[in-house]
Amino acid sequence: MTLEERISAWIDAHEDELLRDIARLVAVPSVKGEAAPGAPFGTETRRALDGAVALCREYGFETAIYGGAIATADYNSKPAALDILGHLDVVAPGDGWDSDPYTLTRRGDGCAYGRGVDDDKGPVVMALYAMRCLRELGIELRNGCRLIMGTDEESGSGDLPYYYSEHASAPNTFTPDTGFPVYNTEKGRYRPAIRRTWPASAESQPRLVSASGGIRINVVPGEAGALVAGLDAPGVMRLGAAKADECGVELFCEDTPEGCRVLVRGRQSHAAEPWDGVNAVTALWAVIASLPLCGAEYETVCALARLFPHGDWRGAGCGIAQADGLSGELTISANLFELANGAAQVQFDSRVPLCATEENCRSVFEKELSAAGFKVEGEMHPGHHTSGEGEFVRTLLECYEHYTGERGECLSTGGGTYVHDIPGGVGFGAFMPGFDTRLHGANERIRVRDALTASKIFALAIVKICNKED
Repeated sequence: MTLEERISAWIDAHEDELLRDIARLVAVPSVKGEAAPGAPFGTETRRALDGAVALCREYGFETAIYGGAIATADYNSKPAALDILGHLDVVAPGDGWDSDPYTLTRRGDGCAYGRGVDDDKGPVVMALYAMRCLRELGIELRNGCRLIMGTDEESGSGDLPYYYSEHASAPNTFTPDTGFPVYNTEKGRYRPAIRRTWPASAESQPRLVSASGGIRINVVPGEAGALVAGLDAPGVMRLGAAKADECGVELFCEDTPEGCRVLVRGRQSHAAEPWDGVNAVTALWAVIASLPLCGAEYETVCALARLFPHGDWRGAGCGIAQADGLSGELTISANLFELANGAAQVQFDSRVPLCATEENCRSVFEKELSAAGFKVEGEMHPGHHTSGEGEFVRTLLECYEHYTGERGECLSTGGGTYVHDIPGGVGFGAFMPGFDTRLHGANERIRVRDALTASKIFALAIVKICNKED
């Protein structure tokens, strides 16, 4: 048998074990929490880190933990020619799951479901199994391969300095946190926060009392709500139903002693792909703007609905829509919103193409929002691009092509990954083109046969890169 056939046979024979070990990590609800001794990003992220390290040790790999934030597992004692950089923290599950998000569940559609199966616990285990496969096949590597596992990718990558303050990156780095074939371009990031205040005034009615929505900055919100005084639930439903239907959201209203409670339900998604979600915050603004209300609160929401009309994830309403052929379109989503007690604030997540600059993006946004009475804060960060012509990327594409039979190519992503600031780093795996993993949404999933294929691709890539002549 060829090496490629031996890898394939070994991975196929260990399908049940692969899913069992992914399930072990999925069972830990590793959403970022309060810092604790030895756990800078919360006790659950530390528990996930310890669980992953235990797995690596069970299969005979030397490990190390840095500051309770990040850990490594080494194929051998030689200097690494390849770093595989993944993460163990997850976003909160949100609503809409058909099974327990922290229990890996296999269904008859060939998929396994659970928070983190795709982002990024599953791919971390696939990379570990690629290393285990080669070890158990007795493959000697001329150079080292290091698996690096972090715990704060979803909340700013504050874990990376715990490792990179002591170590340089390997000559080659990929993260299994995007998809196949190779993602060699990442958009830049702009996360403006806006705020508007107004003096207390007579509480005329009908009026908007308060409103809020969103769970975190990089998740398109699936729910948003408001309290309206001076209109009853049947009235709000009658007046707002048409706009809710136009926005593609569900509208729920309930009379309470404080007023009418309004709930808008859309669909949660990753902020890098806002078209996959239905933003409940912008839909709420549209619904509120359609009601006959008065007061500064209402005027503020009307201004937001004008600048960020529901469905406009390109930024046309606020004047920053743009695109280039290499990195694609600018995207923007309003993901955290709070209005109460004379103030409104919104935090946005914008993924900006390589062509975006301070002049044509940030300055334009600030001018438009300032004209509408908002104060704006937030810095722009440039994108990341690695040439697709280098030997490293060509090798990755060859490994992908071998096990899939599909043509490899380089792609762009709006998602920011661990390799964004690593020279020469790329995204590589683990989902296949055309498959919807429901990233950051309910019922996150992987296709089992794709997980096996990804493990094979990783194993072959390790061999080809780490056995390269110096």
